[in-house]
Formats: sequence, C-alpha cells, structure tokens
Amino acid sequence: MESEQRCGLVQSEIRSQLEMRRSWVSQTKPFEISKQEIVKAYQRVKANKGGEGVDRQSMENFEADLKNNLYKLWNRLSSGSYIPPAVLRVDIPKGDGGIRSLGIPTIADRIAQMVVKQRIEPELESHFHENSYGYRPNKSALEALSVTRQRCWKRAWVLDMDIKGFFDAIDHELLMRAVRKHVHDKWLILYIERWLTAPVQRQDGTQETREKGTPQGGVISPLLANLYLHYAFDTWVDRHWPGLQFERYADDIICHCISEEEAKRLRAVLEERFSECGLSLHPEKTKIAYCKSSNNRGSYPVVSFDFLGHSFKPRKSKNRRGVFFVAFSPAISQKSSKVIRGKIESWRVFRSSKTDLAMIAKYSRAKVQGWMNYYGQYGYAEFKRVLNYLNEELIRWAKRKYKRLKSKRQAVRWLIGVRSRDAKLFVHWHYT
Repeated sequence: MESEQRCGLVQSEIRSQLEMRRSWVSQTKPFEISKQEIVKAYQRVKANKGGEGVDRQSMENFEADLKNNLYKLWNRLSSGSYIPPAVLRVDIPKGDGGIRSLGIPTIADRIAQMVVKQRIEPELESHFHENSYGYRPNKSALEALSVTRQRCWKRAWVLDMDIKGFFDAIDHELLMRAVRKHVHDKWLILYIERWLTAPVQRQDGTQETREKGTPQGGVISPLLANLYLHYAFDTWVDRHWPGLQFERYADDIICHCISEEEAKRLRAVLEERFSECGLSLHPEKTKIAYCKSSNNRGSYPVVSFDFLGHSFKPRKSKNRRGVFFVAFSPAISQKSSKVIRGKIESWRVFRSSKTDLAMIAKYSRAKVQGWMNYYGQYGYAEFKRVLNYLNEELIRWAKRKYKRLKSKRQAVRWLIGVRSRDAKLFVHWHYT
C-alpha cells in the first residue's frame, strides 16, 4: 500500500512538472509555430535550391547540423527574437547592358520566409486577380502566353508596359497597408516588416539600409510584389477601366486595346496611377504595338512586342487547307535564343577529353527538355533553329574528339549515322 502511495505521489509530481513546463513554454513562446511548419519550409527551400547568403553557408553545411539548426530557427521565430540577417547583393548583367540586382538571403532566412509564406499565401491567393500569372500556384507563364495570343487576335492594339526597377521601388508603407488588410497575426506582420527593412550587403562587405523595395531573390518577395500590384494595378484597373483585358506576370504587363487612341489614353492614365504608388513606367521599354495580321492590314511603326521570353509579331502561317496567311503569333525571342546558345556553348562537358556522346546526352537531357517544354509550344521553325545549334556544337566536339573526322562534312555524316542508329539518344532529335 505504501509503495502504491509513493508511486502515486511520483506520478502526481511528474504531471505537475509537465504542467509547469507547458505553462513555461506557453509564456516564453508567444507565437504558435509548429515544428512541422519549419520542416516543411526547409524541404521546399531545399527543392528550390539557391546560392549562399552573407554567412556563406551552403545547404550542405546547413544540413550537417540540420536538427539543431532547425530547432534554433523554430525557437527564435516562435519567441519573436528572430532578426533577419543582411541580404547579399548579387549583380547580374542583363541582355540590354543593364544590371539586375538580386538579394540572396541566408539558408535559415529563406526557411523563415517560407514559413511565413506558407501561412499567408492561401489567404492572398483567394483575392488575387485571374489575369495575374506570375509566381502563383496553379498559374504558369505558358498559360499567360496562350491567353495573350488569343486576345491579340481579337484586339489589334497592345500596350506593353515595363515598370522601372519595380522590386527596388516598392513603397513599404503602402505595402504594409495591403498586408494588414489580409494578415492579422502579429508575428506575421512583425517579420514581414523586419524583412523589408533588413540591410543589403555588397560583395565587399559594406552594408546599406533599405527604405523601400523588397529584394528580388527573397522567398517572400514575389508574393509581396504580387500583393502590391494587386492594389496598384489589378483592382484599380477593374474599377477605373472596366472591360480592359490584360495579362500580368509580376511586373511585366500586357494590355489589349481596341484602338491606338485607347492605348495612348490608357498609358497616360497608368503613368499617373503608378506615380501615385511610387512607381514609374520605363520610357523606352513601354510601348504601343499593332497586332498586324491578315485581318489587321493597317500599318504602324511597331508591330511586335516581347513577353515572357517570346516575341509576338506577324508570321507567315498555313491553315489546314494549305492556304497561307499572316498570323500575329509568338515564338522564342532573339534574346532567349541568344541566352540558350550561350549556355550550350559554355557547357564544360564539351571541353573534357574524357567525354563521350552518352555523357553529353545525359548532361544535356534535363536542360534541353526544359527548353522544349517551354519554348517548343509556339514557333516550331524558330525554336528548331535554336536546337540545331546543339547539333552544330556536337559536330564541333566530334571534330576535336575524333581525328579521323577531318572536315565538317565528315563530322556531319558521322552525327547523322549516330542518329540513325539511336534516334532517342538526345531528347531534341525527334523535334529537329
């Protein structure tokens, strides 16, 4: 009997300690964030890959002490003590000679941003406009291209808009006003504000404060950018210009107009609207284009525009009855073609003396398949020329590899022979 009483006292003491511990945890962890949320966010960040931040910690190094790193992040986030580190600035050259500045957060900070994104994205998604396609689940660039193509057939005029330095120009006060309209948990608002004001660190180690903008490269930045333009453009257009057809992919916007006069008026009105929101249209990249085709035979100085890596312009086509006509349609742009050729030319697999054809095929398969999935939907002839550049690179490689192939003609015949024996070796061969 005495032992049973002692056992009961021990169990009672254990229960008391557990209750005290639960009470202590609830007092010191004001924000309810589950560890499962942290793990899910880590898995998504790992799948997205990405470079190192200011701490120069790679994903491999982070995973070397994964359990402890995730626990520390959870502990700081749930206690409210998490302070985002500086964002590493990386300058990427653009095709037009300019520079695109990316802000690369640390691995841990990307996971923290993903935790917040997972919480707020479903709510924001329920309000976003149907014509907004960029960085959204169940939306894609190909879907935006398809809609743009169809609308160009119905309305002959396009206002192609480019917002100058959009990610760096976002007004923090206006953005937080939109955030508070949909997000009500204090800890979510707290961390979003901290990310917006986190300093930027240059490659030389110097830091600068940020009073506006959200770093292009952050996990949560595209979602916040979409929210900003949702109110700066999407809903505003619905109220003030009802019936306007448009496609928006982040800050890249195409508007379809019924006349040149409407396009000009729309441009003037939107320049004023964007100015109110701290934004400005790029004076050179923003333009009015005429969708010239067999149905739209008029003339205009600009009869093409680029959107999502494709050029829309008049193209000679043939219908099912074999009759030729001019269609205003998309195909891979010259800029995208140049980028792909440059990537193929830079592949180190072509430079190694130990490389064989099977190794090149394996190395290139996923990359080429990705290009085919995206650019192969429109403009067969234009994209075929891009893929043929890979064949030309294979011919040059074969001449260096095999001394018996002394001329280009011999190398071409050799490649044709390989293709006839194994047509599935390279994924692009059935396309070209």
